Amino acid sequence: MSDPTTIRVDRATHEEFRRLAARDHVTVNETVTRAVRALRQDEMGRQLARELGEDEGAWLDADLG
Repeated sequence: MSDPTTIRVDRATHEEFRRLAARDHVTVNETVTRAVRALRQDEMGRQLARELGEDEGAWLDADLG
């Protein structure tokens, strides 16, 4: 583990992280890391799902020849 720090969460959230960690046989830190990764992936999905701007559409439709 890199240089650890503390984050404050309410007790219910902490217990949920502990429950998920126990279920998956990993540490709470690994569970938090997975949650952050999932949030980043969700954000990427939203960005990829948005409509293209005019310049992006033109670039994709450009003739490569």
